[in-house]
Amino acid sequence: MKKTLSLILSLLMLLTVSAFALSSCGDKTEETGKGKLVMATNAEFPPYEFKEGDSFAGIDVEIAGLIADKLGLTLEIQDVEFGSIIGGVQTGKYDMGMAGMTVTDERKENVNFSDTYAIGIQSVIVTEDSEYKSFEDFYTEFDADGNPKEVKEGIKIGVQQDTTGDIYCSDEPAKWGFGEENVIRFKTGADAVQALKTGKVTAVIIDNEPAKSYVEAAGGLKILEGQYTEEEYAICVSKENTDLLNKINTALSELKEAGELDKIIDKYIKSN
Repeated sequence: MKKTLSLILSLLMLLTVSAFALSSCGDKTEETGKGKLVMATNAEFPPYEFKEGDSFAGIDVEIAGLIADKLGLTLEIQDVEFGSIIGGVQTGKYDMGMAGMTVTDERKENVNFSDTYAIGIQSVIVTEDSEYKSFEDFYTEFDADGNPKEVKEGIKIGVQQDTTGDIYCSDEPAKWGFGEENVIRFKTGADAVQALKTGKVTAVIIDNEPAKSYVEAAGGLKILEGQYTEEEYAICVSKENTDLLNKINTALSELKEAGELDKIIDKYIKSN
């Protein structure tokens, strides 16, 4: 009888411990974001991502929402500095980064990129009374192949730090950059534009669609004709998470086939 009672008590204790372990496991899973697709962005980049009150809006936000729906997940957006997105994706803090991000060889060393979902253009913003007619006017000498050799004295270019504009502009003049010494970095595009209005920089180089939004909002500014460069936008994912990358690419393909990507882009960017 004592042996039977002892066995029953042992079984009860085992069941209690097992139930507690399962309960704890469930709590931990919920804490790590099961059922969520965590997207890192920088909501200072209209019309791709921006804030409307306490809510997020923009091309990237809407596309990410549709991707999350297709994956059966709830989209969670983390608004962070642009320069911290790739590092956060690398470490698994975020599932993906989507912030009008250009695919570059340097970035591909740290993360994988999805298929392209949009094409971006880098444009040059100057004041309405600027003496410069194109970005080529920022250089003084050109070689036999037409590539610049030297930047005009006093030229200062404002960029949003860690963006493609920053990367391109910081390069040497022979590669159509302006040199590190002639580039001033700001945390946001809006800060760079404000510096332009107060005469701290000669021009701001940033993606064309945000450029148009900033010019319209600020007044007294204009976008120079022509484009500084063209680039592809894609979603960055950890190199360790190829399963998610494949699912994102499948979702993008389906959205493109259904015309949903064009519908979202046309909603924010007029064809003219």
